[in-house]
Amino acid sequence: MIYRCKAPLRIGLAGGGTDVSPYSDLYGGAILNATLSLYAHATIEPLEEDDIILQGIDRKEEQRFPQGIHMDSLPTDGTLDLLKGVYNRIRKDYGWQRKGFRLSTFVDAPAGSGLGTSSTLVVAIIGVFTEMMKLPLGEYDIAHLAFDIERNDLKLAGGKQDQYAATFGGVNYMEFYKDDKVIVNPLRVKQQYLFELENNLLLYYTATSRESAKIIEVQSSNVVNKKEKSIEAMHQLKHQAQLMKEALLRGRIHEIGDILDFGFRQKQQMAEGISNPFIDDIYERAKKAGATGGKISGAGGGGFMTFYCPAISKYKVMEVLGGLGGHCQPYAFTGHGMSSWTV
Repeated sequence: MIYRCKAPLRIGLAGGGTDVSPYSDLYGGAILNATLSLYAHATIEPLEEDDIILQGIDRKEEQRFPQGIHMDSLPTDGTLDLLKGVYNRIRKDYGWQRKGFRLSTFVDAPAGSGLGTSSTLVVAIIGVFTEMMKLPLGEYDIAHLAFDIERNDLKLAGGKQDQYAATFGGVNYMEFYKDDKVIVNPLRVKQQYLFELENNLLLYYTATSRESAKIIEVQSSNVVNKKEKSIEAMHQLKHQAQLMKEALLRGRIHEIGDILDFGFRQKQQMAEGISNPFIDDIYERAKKAGATGGKISGAGGGGFMTFYCPAISKYKVMEVLGGLGGHCQPYAFTGHGMSSWTV
C-alpha cells in the first residue's frame, strides 16, 4: 500500500504577526487567512527492509538510514529536518513496530516564499503518518502537534497560524491566546464574494526568498523590550483582521484594497527587515498601475506579495510586475484542509 496526504498553503489577508509569542500571550492575536490550491504533499511507501529513506523531491535532497528503524531518533542536522522531526515525534509518542519506509515530500511553492510552506509540510507529514498508523488525531490535535514539533522539538521561530490554516482549510478568522490556545472560526463567506476576491487579488512571487525566523526573532524581541512603536503596530494589525472579516462577510469587497494598504503601512513598523527598498518599489509600482493595496506574505522580506486590483486593473498590474523579475502565480481559493488517503 501507499499512503498519501496533501495540505493547502495559505495567504494571510490581515493580522499577520499577531500570532507570534510573546505578543499573542500578552495581548491576544487575531488573523484572517485563506487557503489556496497550492499544496504540500507527503507520501509514505512501506519497504520490506528496515531502511528509512527520506526524500525532499522539490529540494533535490535525499538521505538513507540503513537499519534506521532501530535508531531511537534520526539526527536533525540541517537536512530534511522537518521530515525527521515529525518521524522522531511520532515514534516517541506512538511507538514504532513497522519495517522501513520511504517518505517523499514535495511543496508547490519555494521555501521561504511566505505562504507557510514549512508548517504546511509538517502538517502533511503528520497527516500521512496518521493515515498509515490510524492515529486518533483530530484537526486541533494535528495543528497543535505540528506547532509543537516546529517550535519546541526543532526550535524554529514562528507563529501559530500556518499549522491551523493547513489543517482546517478555507477562510478562517483565528484567535490566539496564552498557553498556546487557538480558536479557529470558519467564515461563511458567500461564494460570489470569494469569486470577486479571487478575481481581484493578484499573487506575485518576487523571485526572492527570506529566512522568516530572523525577522520573527526581531519582532518578538521588540515586544519583550516593550518597543511602543512595534507593539502599537501589532495592535493595529489585529484591528485590521476585524476590519477584513467584516468586509468579507458583508460583501464590501471594494474596501479590501484600502484595508490591505493600512496593514502594509503598519507591518513596516513591526520589525526591521519586513520591508526593504526592493519590496517598497514593487509595492509602489503596483499601486501606480491600479492596485489599491497589498501586503507582503508571511514574515516579510521577500517571497510572495499580494495586491488587490479592482475592476480590470489586474491586467495592467500584471504587465508592470512582469518586468520586475518575478512572476504572477495562478491560484484558486480552496475550502478544504489537510486530506489523506490510501492507495
